[in-house]
Amino acid sequence: MRRAVLLAVLIFFSSMITPARAESFDGSELRVSGGVFRDEHGREVVLRGFNVSGTAKLAEYRGLPFANTADARKSAQAMKQLTGANAVRFLLTWAWIEPQRGQIDHAYLDGVTNQLRAFTDLGIRVYLDFHQDLYSRYLFNKDSWYTGDGAPAWAASGYPKESCGVCFHWGQNMKNNNAVIAATYDFWHNRNGVQDSFVNAAGEALKHVKEALPANEFKLVVGVDPLNEPYAGKYDSGQTSQMWERDLLMPFYQRFRTEMDEVGWTAKPAFVEPLVFWNQNVDFFAEPGGLALVPSLGERFVFNAHFYDGKAQSGVLMPGKAGDGQYTQAFGTIRDRARALGTTSIVSEFGHPVSGFTSDKTPSVLKAIYQGLDSTAPGARWWSAPRGSVISGSQWHWDTNYGRHRELMNDNPGKVKTDGDAMNDEHFSAVKLDDAGNAVLTVDRALVDRVYPQAVAGTTLAFAYEDRAYQTWQQIPLPNVRTLVGSAPFAVLVWDSTGGTAPTEVHLPASLRSPLVVSSAPATVDGDKLLLRGGAGRQFALVTAASGGNTVAAEAELRQWYQSW
Repeated sequence: MRRAVLLAVLIFFSSMITPARAESFDGSELRVSGGVFRDEHGREVVLRGFNVSGTAKLAEYRGLPFANTADARKSAQAMKQLTGANAVRFLLTWAWIEPQRGQIDHAYLDGVTNQLRAFTDLGIRVYLDFHQDLYSRYLFNKDSWYTGDGAPAWAASGYPKESCGVCFHWGQNMKNNNAVIAATYDFWHNRNGVQDSFVNAAGEALKHVKEALPANEFKLVVGVDPLNEPYAGKYDSGQTSQMWERDLLMPFYQRFRTEMDEVGWTAKPAFVEPLVFWNQNVDFFAEPGGLALVPSLGERFVFNAHFYDGKAQSGVLMPGKAGDGQYTQAFGTIRDRARALGTTSIVSEFGHPVSGFTSDKTPSVLKAIYQGLDSTAPGARWWSAPRGSVISGSQWHWDTNYGRHRELMNDNPGKVKTDGDAMNDEHFSAVKLDDAGNAVLTVDRALVDRVYPQAVAGTTLAFAYEDRAYQTWQQIPLPNVRTLVGSAPFAVLVWDSTGGTAPTEVHLPASLRSPLVVSSAPATVDGDKLLLRGGAGRQFALVTAASGGNTVAAEAELRQWYQSW
């Protein structure tokens, strides 16, 4: 590989960095190219943020994530300020789009669009998600322990009495509840044209959103997830899970892709999920999947995975905390599947309960998940093998209604849910409102307000961030760099620069708004962004807090390190 000529090393202490009023490069449309998201300037873009929100799974606000548009705007502003998110996965559901067969509720879709614009108005990108859990709330009786969301009542009638039996987690309904199993099976086999109706309703929703959004805001809509967490219900005789993906799931995605094209979403990718059980770490749930028998997806699709540590959530199967590199293999598999399918990847759901008997694991689990998104190597080995792409992701979830709900579970006025997420006793929201009505985080800010490369002018070769929020996993082998960083958070980015006019943009968390930057590319700070502008060739940047260490010696070590690859 050609060795680039380094630019003069620029070292900026907080008092020496000139705040920049840089030309804005936000607002360009994304596409999938070369295994990554790229914007109109050719930069590699990483999407980070949250799902908004689990409230859309409830009837409380008629399937909308927020009580009203003003609530959505306050939430979007808080998310941007507290976490630096640049993208959200925005939930909507079939039950509210088509409450009566053949009748589209455009008032609901107006609400969706108005709340969606609370995010695009701030430059936050959006991808839509047609959400379902356990097929439909209308399968469940009023006194059930559990509930679902997704299909309207007319598409959930005529099924056997629901019962999960002795189930310790709501997800067990997927395999144990006869009503859920039968309704899901019928959806995939298009019984009574139910899948036809869903695809048509989804198309009407996408058409409505496109026509209601100004063109500059529609550019910020990245794509759409056709259906949350697909599963078969049951398999046909002789059918395996991977055959089901190939023969039933993928044809559905192709139908959905065609519908997207017909309603003006041709330039947007479909964020397609594999069988939900494919990367489970709980053996009795896991099934082979990952679209392994599907031919190359190509760049009009995105490989869209979820990741939860079921063992950690159980409190029994993993008694301790997550450790360094805990999920490196799981996220490596996601990268590998996307590469094999000829596209990029995103992890559109991940997280861990913020309250309850396993919430003591939350800091370690979140740290390990973000580590897996950022890099292919654990901290102990990163400096000797740092190569790897950065994966986009959306944490579950951002619910400013957390702990303040008033949800009639399964429409039962005798079961009013106010606690947590108000959905199957979950507690996942990273945010809540305090007594004064202000948005506050339910987790350590350092876990969710992170350094990450929002846009790289070229190709990312390596990235790592040590947040110091839970233990220290990054072991720096370079003595002068280690002394310079001390106990402060730090990030390292190495990339092959195209030398274009648009800069590399790195989000700076609250802890690093006045950073020390050691870089081969000239650097400026613009609010919560570090802007790096370098010529063509390999570049590096170390970002940390100002210190009294020897920056010249640290820079020399970094130069020798990254040139030795």
